Amino acid sequence: MPRPFLTLVPPAFPAGDSPATSKAMLASLAIRDFVLIDRLDLAFEAGLAALTGETGAGKSILLDALGLALGGRAEAGFVRKGATQASVAASFDVEAGHPALARLSEQGLDLPEAGAPLILRRVLSADGRSRAFANDQACSVGLLRELGETLVEVHGQFDTHGLFDASTHCGLLDAWADLVRPAAELARLHADWRAKTRAVDEANEAVARARAEEDYLRHAVGELDALEPKEGEEKTLAEQRAILQGREKLAEALAEAAAEIGQHKGAEGALRAAQRALERVAPHAGERFDRAIAALDRAASEAMDAAAEIEAAGEALAEGGSDLEKTEERLFALRALARKHRTDVDGLAKLRAEIAEKLSALDDGEAGLKKLAQEAAAAKSAFLAAAKALSVARNAAAGKLDKALAKELPPLKLDKAKFRTRIAPLPEADWHAGGMDSVAFEVATNPGSEPGPLARIASGGELARFMLALKVVLARADARRGLAPALVFDEVDAGIGGAVAAAVGERLARLAREAQVLVVTHSPQVAARADTHLRVAKTATAKTAATRVETLDARARREEIARMLSGATITDAARAAADALLASPAA
Repeated sequence: MPRPFLTLVPPAFPAGDSPATSKAMLASLAIRDFVLIDRLDLAFEAGLAALTGETGAGKSILLDALGLALGGRAEAGFVRKGATQASVAASFDVEAGHPALARLSEQGLDLPEAGAPLILRRVLSADGRSRAFANDQACSVGLLRELGETLVEVHGQFDTHGLFDASTHCGLLDAWADLVRPAAELARLHADWRAKTRAVDEANEAVARARAEEDYLRHAVGELDALEPKEGEEKTLAEQRAILQGREKLAEALAEAAAEIGQHKGAEGALRAAQRALERVAPHAGERFDRAIAALDRAASEAMDAAAEIEAAGEALAEGGSDLEKTEERLFALRALARKHRTDVDGLAKLRAEIAEKLSALDDGEAGLKKLAQEAAAAKSAFLAAAKALSVARNAAAGKLDKALAKELPPLKLDKAKFRTRIAPLPEADWHAGGMDSVAFEVATNPGSEPGPLARIASGGELARFMLALKVVLARADARRGLAPALVFDEVDAGIGGAVAAAVGERLARLAREAQVLVVTHSPQVAARADTHLRVAKTATAKTAATRVETLDARARREEIARMLSGATITDAARAAADALLASPAA
């Protein structure tokens, strides 16, 4: 059996207005040895893509393959029979500043080059073990899942996330109501208030610590003031002590030197006598004695200076008296104080300044604390004023959002459902960067029942259609937040037909103007609204089965929609009905 290889290209049928490019678009999907698919390469375009085919053809296999590439569950059964491993690579076109790129950067992974796609890849071995890659760089499955959640949002009958998380509802409401800037300013004010509150707490703790050690600090500064240590003093004292300790030997050396210089006539007298002897006969020698006479004169002068220095040094040494005792006493006192405070002698002066600063802060603490408390109170007041204003705006926007969604529900056969945006005040301990409110989207599907969490919707079909309505209304909110992932709707039209299916198709097409949308559908009304139509089929022999996917041109698309209308036998009436759907202005 030949290995199917297929690349999907832009549709040949009229697509109406060009869909807007999404912030993140699934560009291609490469599948190898996955369940019934041995080799498949799909290329996707922006807008609405419909995936159709008979039950059991393998549409869910494609979604499972995409889920694997996005960090979803991995099962050994996904590996095609006879293969050693399966692999799926999903390629995305993402705009600069997309959260997925920021997450890659945080993890120290290389970003795709300008204009290049972001590729998420998963390799699954037959024993169930898997490896994950982002841009051909090994990463954890957890990171792959995080990236996938920013790139694709899946909505199905039993597999929906994102909007179920109530923590996202406040941000969605703000974005929908164009309150992003006030919300950002409120977050700044909250951070400023919290920072100033922390400053007050830290200052209180510092003053408390200072008061606890106040007596010790005052005693310590008294000891330091008594000694008045100076930087470099230890070195000076140590040198002086060394000199004083050798005073006797120094005195002996000075006396010996003085005696040698002063023997007989003394060195200076002998030199002067020699000088005079030469000077008497110098006139008879011409210039021959001049240099000798000059040298004797210099030597006599130096000898005189040397004798004077020796005498002065001796007098200074004699005057030392008890200086050694005083020097040692101060040196040892300084060293003992340094050991006590676990520093060196040169650090005592700095320590004294630090202790004095603490005492000064303690003395001025009340004034400083009062100022910090005033700043924190002013920051809290600013946050409160902005939070109250934003709360009023949110409550007004909530009513409008509820009305907007209420208009979407009846055409989707959800006329009994009631949607409510519940905004409740929070206790001060729970105030956060988003304000003083908790925001939650709630729904009641039965008349008279109280609205509750979105997950309360029991019917899978109702849940998928409700999420579609909510996504359509909130589409501009996603765009304002810079979050426009590719959207996947799995059989959102389950259990409906006729006008309701047409309403689903119209809303999917409307949503596709804001983001790329892929819908798995059995409804001809939905398929007729698509910009790209993909057909999934399964071929089987006695020994093997394989799933293939093909893009449909205008003629093939007409036949597929006619099949969806009439069943196995395509009639002329079904073709006419298909023509009518395709010719619809909204199609």
